[in-house]
Amino acid sequence: MRIAVVGSGIAGLASAWWLSRRHEVVLFEGNDYLGGHTHTHDVELAGQRYAIDSGFIVFNPDHYPLLSALFETLGVASQPTTMSFSVHSERSGVEYNATSLDGLFCQRRNLLSPRFLGMLADLARFYRQAPALLEVEGHGPTLGEYLRAGGYGSAFRDEHLVPMASALWSSPPQQILDFPARYLVQFMAHHQMLSLGRRAPWRVVQGGSASYVMALRGRWGVQERLRCPVQAVCRDEGGAWVQTPDGRERFDQVVLACHSDDALRLLHDADDRERAILGAIRYQSNDTVLHTDARLLPRQRKAWAAWNAHVPRDPEAPCTVSYCMNLLQGVESPEPFVVTLNRSEAIDPARVLRRMHYRHPVYDHGMVAAQRRRGEIQGMRRTWFAGAYWGWGFHEDGIRSAHDVVAALDRQCNAPAPVRRETAVALPVLA
Repeated sequence: MRIAVVGSGIAGLASAWWLSRRHEVVLFEGNDYLGGHTHTHDVELAGQRYAIDSGFIVFNPDHYPLLSALFETLGVASQPTTMSFSVHSERSGVEYNATSLDGLFCQRRNLLSPRFLGMLADLARFYRQAPALLEVEGHGPTLGEYLRAGGYGSAFRDEHLVPMASALWSSPPQQILDFPARYLVQFMAHHQMLSLGRRAPWRVVQGGSASYVMALRGRWGVQERLRCPVQAVCRDEGGAWVQTPDGRERFDQVVLACHSDDALRLLHDADDRERAILGAIRYQSNDTVLHTDARLLPRQRKAWAAWNAHVPRDPEAPCTVSYCMNLLQGVESPEPFVVTLNRSEAIDPARVLRRMHYRHPVYDHGMVAAQRRRGEIQGMRRTWFAGAYWGWGFHEDGIRSAHDVVAALDRQCNAPAPVRRETAVALPVLA
C-alpha cells in the first residue's frame, strides 16, 4: 500500500519506520527538521560546541519499553541522568531540592518551620492514601477536589504537588487542579513515584535526543517531505487525497501523527464522531527558551536540580519550570544551559540561545473520556490517528500509539502484527 504519515514527532517517526518495512511510506513535515518535540540544538559557548535538548529529554527502560527497544535496535547510546526536583516559591520564600536531606533543608530555617514540616507530612500521607483512587469507579474527583476533601495543606498543594505536575505536563496550576485525580495517580504509580524510596533509573540519549532521529533516517526507505505542510485530507471509498502546497497526492491509507486538533483541522470531511472525540482534546501553548541565565535557577546552588519549578508571587500567574540541562545531559560548560517554559520575560535577552514554541495536551475529564473512544474512529475511512495524546503525553505514549496503528493495519492486510514487548529488547518488526 501507499501510506501517508502526517507529522514527524515520535508517533510519526515510529509509524513511518514500522510501516516502511512492508509499504511505500511518505512522511510529511511542515518544519525544517524531523522530530517534533525531539529537538536538539547545536549551540556554541566559549568556543565549544554543545548539543542541547529542549523537548524530549529523558526515558527509562522500565517504563519506556518500546522506545528502549527502538534505541537498542538502532544502536543509540544513552547514559544515566538525574531526575532531581526543586521548588522556589516567590510567594512564601521557600526553596528546596527534594533529592537529599541537605538539599531539602538548604534553608535551615525549614527544620523548625511548621508549614514546611506539614508539607512533608502531607507528602508522606498522599503517597499512602492516593493509591486508593485507583479503585474508584467512574470519573472520580479532580485533583483539586481530592486535596480539599483530604484536608491537604496549601504548602503541599502549592509548593510541591502542583508545581511538580505543572513541570511534568507543562500546564498552569488551575489546569493541574482540574486534572482527574485518579489519572494522575495512575501515572505516578506506573512510574514508581508514590514512594519515598529508590525509583527507576532514568537515562538520556548521548549526543542529544535527535541522535535517534538521525539513526532512523540512516536506515529507512521513507520518502521524506520536509517543509511540506499538509493543508487538507479528503477521504473516499478507495483511499485519501493529501493536499500540500505542492499539489494533491493519492494514498491508500493516511496516518495523522500530529496533534489531535491539527488532525481535526486537516480533515475537511470529518464526521460527527471525529469532531466529538478529537475536539474534546485541548492543548496548552508553551513558550520555551534555551538560555544561559542562571537567575532562572534557584538562588542557592544546593537547590539546583534537573527540574526547577518556580512559583510566582501572583497566585493567578502560572507556575513555570526551568530544566538544568547540564545536570540532565551531563554537560560541563562555563555557564549553565537552561530550558525555561513560560517565563521568557525574566530571561536576560543577551543570554537567549534559542526560542521555541511547543504545545502539550490538557488533561481533564473530557479528554480522558475521549481517549476511551479512540476505537470509534481508529482506522475508519482509511484514516488512523497516532499521538502521545492517547496516553499520558510522553514519548512512550507516542510510540505506543504508533505501534497500535501499525498492528491494526497489519491485521487489515493479513500480515503478522508486531508483538508488543514489555521489556527493553528489540521487537521483531524493528530488526
